[in-house]
Amino acid sequence: MSNHNRYGALLNDLAQRWQGIYSQLDQERILQQAIAIQQIPAPTFSEENRAKYVEHRFGEIGLGHVQRDEMNNVYGWLGSPDSRQVILVSAHLDTVFPIETRLDIRQDGHRVYGPGLGDNSLGVAGLLILAEIFCKQIQPPNTTICFVANTREEGLGNLDGIRAVRDTLTPQRIIAAVVLEGIALGRVYHAGIAVKRLKITTQAEGGHSWFNFGRPSAIHQIVRLAADITQLTVPTTPKTTYNIGMIEGGQSVNSIAAEASLYLDLRSTTAASLAELEKQVHSLLERHQTLVPVHVEIVGNRPAGMIPANHKLVRIAQAVLGAIGRTGMLETGSTDANVLLAASIPAVVVGISQGGNAHRTDEFIDTQLVTEGIWQLILLLAAVATEFGHH
Repeated sequence: MSNHNRYGALLNDLAQRWQGIYSQLDQERILQQAIAIQQIPAPTFSEENRAKYVEHRFGEIGLGHVQRDEMNNVYGWLGSPDSRQVILVSAHLDTVFPIETRLDIRQDGHRVYGPGLGDNSLGVAGLLILAEIFCKQIQPPNTTICFVANTREEGLGNLDGIRAVRDTLTPQRIIAAVVLEGIALGRVYHAGIAVKRLKITTQAEGGHSWFNFGRPSAIHQIVRLAADITQLTVPTTPKTTYNIGMIEGGQSVNSIAAEASLYLDLRSTTAASLAELEKQVHSLLERHQTLVPVHVEIVGNRPAGMIPANHKLVRIAQAVLGAIGRTGMLETGSTDANVLLAASIPAVVVGISQGGNAHRTDEFIDTQLVTEGIWQLILLLAAVATEFGHH
């Protein structure tokens, strides 16, 4: 029997066996769990309150050996934490929104809007619901699953949360990993793109805008540099991009700025192309050093990694989407899976619903898809436990 037919037969069997669970899935309960998480502010580096909530819920669900580490990653176990083979299921806790952001929710038809609702409150809700169903109803034999809500996925977090999870569990023990995102239903991420993030700072003597007119300004120099960066040409294949996401500096409107910085995000599907782009940036910086000092600090370095499209885990994830009537589109991206893939751990990223406006305050999810998305997770984890678990 071909793998395609074998996975199809396996999923048909699993779907029939757990049909009662599917019929009990409650769209409103899933949504309310996501909103409860979304209402707890969790900017990167400030996820503690949301982590405490998940830690409490893991205990209520009945997971074993629940703990929270010094980075506020939360672990809950189904099976022995001493097992030599572990399936990891994770979702990141943090959002891109500052602590003071209003977290108002509004609904328009089957769309529900709220900052961070899709990225990644719904992902964390999916983690909790999946853990509860497996803990109370499925409990696959001879399989150890570690459910983790991790921190520091966004922005300058540099994937340090999932790095700590990887080191705690050790790469040799993780036989497969499923990473949950809120609004990626229908997609299977199997490759992580290379990302480098630079903080570029210019410094000058400073002074009064009138009396010291003509002195070099750190802000004038940083915007000249930024303008030159925007003129860089990058290849479309392999896809390579850059973005200046933040500029900061100066102390008042009538002062010559003594210091200014920009944050530059560089990405590519290949490490070689990323290195070439970074080389171009450094060449620009050398030319700009003539007027004022320029300092570069690496503030983010996300490794590239992948598993092939015909890998067993990818094929299973696609087969699950096929079983719920969707075509599983293969994707590359920058997610927690980068760290796992770079460590040669088989990992995929899947979603729970669809939506839009991620990283904006009017971010939204489609509530009509959430039960389908959770059912996909149930089938996927059950299939992975069957195919990867020790026998």
